[in-house]
Amino acid sequence: MSTKWKKVISIGIKVSVLLLTIWFVYKKLSDNKNLYEFKRLIGKLDTELLLVTVFSLFILMLVNWSLECVKWQYLCRPIQKISFIKAFESVFCGLSWAIFTPNRIGEYGGRVLFLKPRKRMFGVLAMGVGAFAQLVITNMMGAIALVWFIGNYKRPSLYLLVMLCLIALVFVILMLILYFRIKLLNSFIKRIKWLTKIQRFFTLLERYDVRELRHVFMISSLRYLVFTSQYVLVMHMLIPMIPTGPMVFLIFLLFFIQSAMPSLDLLDVGVRSVTAGYLFAFITTQELAVMASAASIWFINLIIPAMIGSVFVFKINFFGNSNH
Repeated sequence: MSTKWKKVISIGIKVSVLLLTIWFVYKKLSDNKNLYEFKRLIGKLDTELLLVTVFSLFILMLVNWSLECVKWQYLCRPIQKISFIKAFESVFCGLSWAIFTPNRIGEYGGRVLFLKPRKRMFGVLAMGVGAFAQLVITNMMGAIALVWFIGNYKRPSLYLLVMLCLIALVFVILMLILYFRIKLLNSFIKRIKWLTKIQRFFTLLERYDVRELRHVFMISSLRYLVFTSQYVLVMHMLIPMIPTGPMVFLIFLLFFIQSAMPSLDLLDVGVRSVTAGYLFAFITTQELAVMASAASIWFINLIIPAMIGSVFVFKINFFGNSNH
């Protein structure tokens, strides 16, 4: 393929992604009842409290995705050294691709296209390691929250509760073993004949030792703490009397359920809101406020970064190195 046609195709893809992002965001925001409810509810709040909370949410959003940029930069070290700025551009660009693809699969493509062509497959695996670390934390905390929820609101027998605790403990231990012994996955893949052609890519897993995996795990834990804090801030703003302890456990459970459900980011807000409404009905009658809280976090954490990331789409060179 000639250089001229490569440029034409590259520009076409970039413009298409930008237009898709704008169109999808517009369509979803134009008829989002939960965001309208959030706007109505904050209209009744003290202006100073509102400004401080919204500003804090925005700062926490930047902290959240900056931590992800640091994690991505760290995971890329065995593949290709990248600057924090380049990591920032690739992470936010990936978010703009994620919002209109099932299970955010487009985030992988949008992010690894900032790497050299021969490094992109390795980049997908590196990103998978980071995503798995995040999933392990979500599942661990979710399993603990699930036992707490069943014990407090479903009132099982003591025998059943003990069994649930043991199952949750085994689950947590298995998740930790799978993560910190992730190189064992490569040994398993070597035994699968139909994967022989791509086995060399999985050798990347052997490059991450326990110390590096622990570092990635710590960054992922900080991210988990940050977006938990966002929910706590919003809910305390809209529902001041909500009990903090049960609220935090229900937030953990909400993340756990969401991680197990297939989703599309732009449609996910409805699932998040309905799930949050059901769970938090056990501790508050303010269902609309809960659903509005979930919608506002979705908007701040995913939609705003996706709109920022759409600008960085134009820095990708699909058939060669990134522009930086």
